[in-house]
Amino acid sequence: MQKSYVDKKARVVAFMEGEKVLLRVSPLKGVMRFGKKGKLSHRHIGPFEVLERVGKVDYKLPLPPSLLGVLSEFHVSILWKCYEDLSHVLDFTSVQLDKDLTYDEGPVAILDRQVWKLRSKNFTSVKV
Repeated sequence: MQKSYVDKKARVVAFMEGEKVLLRVSPLKGVMRFGKKGKLSHRHIGPFEVLERVGKVDYKLPLPPSLLGVLSEFHVSILWKCYEDLSHVLDFTSVQLDKDLTYDEGPVAILDRQVWKLRSKNFTSVKV
């Protein structure tokens, strides 16, 4: 019964050599990234060109020197087809990725500070 539901959502993905793909990175839960948190945070870096197909579901990508600690072969589930709109893609030159493709971002500067008064209490609001 459950297999019939899964089969309808399955996607068949194959990439050709020379095609552009995005590499999915894993955001850490509860960490603010590039001004967005949670579901709206950026989750892809790239684009990278597919060098070759290794096996049935693995692909080899040319990674830049900043990602030297990461293996260059990736499963098809981590790769996404690259389209013209790159607004959801991270610039990997400015981000330090770990070996497990995770990254952290902290606050850069305090832009504004407000104090709200509510009867006998004061609440501080900080814009980072």
